[in-house]
Amino acid sequence: MKSLIPLLLLAAAPAFANDAAAPAFANDAATAAANEALAKKMLDPTQNASAFKDPQAFMAWANAMSNPAASAAMAQAGMDPATYVRMLSGMMNPASMQNYMQFTDPSIALKWMAAGLDPRMLSAMAGMAANPQMYGNWMQAPVNPQMWAPATQMLNPAMYGNWLQAPMNPAAVNTMMAPMNPNMYMNWAGAAADPRSYGGMGQMMTMPTAMPAIDPAILLKLLQAIPPMPAPAK
Repeated sequence: MKSLIPLLLLAAAPAFANDAAAPAFANDAATAAANEALAKKMLDPTQNASAFKDPQAFMAWANAMSNPAASAAMAQAGMDPATYVRMLSGMMNPASMQNYMQFTDPSIALKWMAAGLDPRMLSAMAGMAANPQMYGNWMQAPVNPQMWAPATQMLNPAMYGNWLQAPMNPAAVNTMMAPMNPNMYMNWAGAAADPRSYGGMGQMMTMPTAMPAIDPAILLKLLQAIPPMPAPAK
């Protein structure tokens, strides 16, 4: 059994490398924009759980995160004060509750159970772990300029100017004043009572929409058909 596992990994690696090979470092604008969008999504409380609701989305997310450039983009985003303003605003957004409460949907658990028994999913994970390009990217990361960009950003005086101006930023002020808005709590109450916040579990809890209409005339006919009560005996 011990000798069979490495053989399975090696056999699955070429097949998976053709479909979702670990992307190499790239300096083009498209790759940088994709990594920036991924970092922004993973740091957004209203969206960061989407990669774990579907096995296919998880594989795409894991393949993207296997590239060190994605980690560099997240580190770069962590040095921007606007990132924390968006995170705080997202945590006060009712969509963040919906983002996590949808895990109560039984269909998500069924998807993962089926994925655990799917040979294609297992071979894809084995191929990702056995892909030499992924390890090559991480070995080259210490000498790659993209990985040093967040460190050199600390030498940029503009970064400290952004942090000093962050408390006076209108977006930050609006976010800090949001708890004083009664509409925020009404929105949370509405999201908590909305069955769509709970995915399939909420749909099972709702009443059927196609209920037969009750005709009052039918009720009157039923009442007339009931025999009268007998008179009490003297």
